[in-house]
Amino acid sequence: MALVGKKAPHFVTGAVINGEEIVDNFSLDQYIGKKHVVFFFYPKDFTFVCPTEIHAFQEKLAAFKERGAIVIGCSTDTEETHLAWLNTPKEQGGIQGVTFPLVADAAKTISLNFGVLAGEYAFSADTKQWSFNGAPIAFRGTFLIDKEGIVRHESINDLPLGRNIDEYLRLIDAQLHVEKYGEVCPANWEEGEAAMKATNEGVSDYFSNN
Repeated sequence: MALVGKKAPHFVTGAVINGEEIVDNFSLDQYIGKKHVVFFFYPKDFTFVCPTEIHAFQEKLAAFKERGAIVIGCSTDTEETHLAWLNTPKEQGGIQGVTFPLVADAAKTISLNFGVLAGEYAFSADTKQWSFNGAPIAFRGTFLIDKEGIVRHESINDLPLGRNIDEYLRLIDAQLHVEKYGEVCPANWEEGEAAMKATNEGVSDYFSNN
């Protein structure tokens, strides 16, 4: 079930912040009323595509901050594994230098509640046992959450498919424009371009000028 238009699922869990400090009570609640949040899931630490995405988010971190947004990553690894990866140099496949929070979802409940777990649990009435079908890791899910804690965008990539980080900057720009001007943003809209009023007159004005 899509989360767009709904409150982001609540959680409190361990995380690594500032690339070096483990905390055990990390929650998205701390950003309500303060920041827009780009919350993204990736499959696993110490892999191949994942560090390219994490470094790409880090390279654009200043641009997200300029827009009043914070970036947060999450996988089903533990916070200790996150920290070990953060202490591994980039040339050795690590993510040393990354400063945004990395959330630990070892119990897989966060991934499950956000609908990105790449598998599912099943209970057998015959054996009275639980089993897991699929991969016990997260798909590449990305969620744009506004200052009120409402999910405004979600996308989910399969495990081999990396993300385009610039698209999330564009989406934040669009969300900020909607919030400020009450206008809607058409296809391929970018900051500085004309938007549309959600009326027949506004649509006619837009197309007559484009």
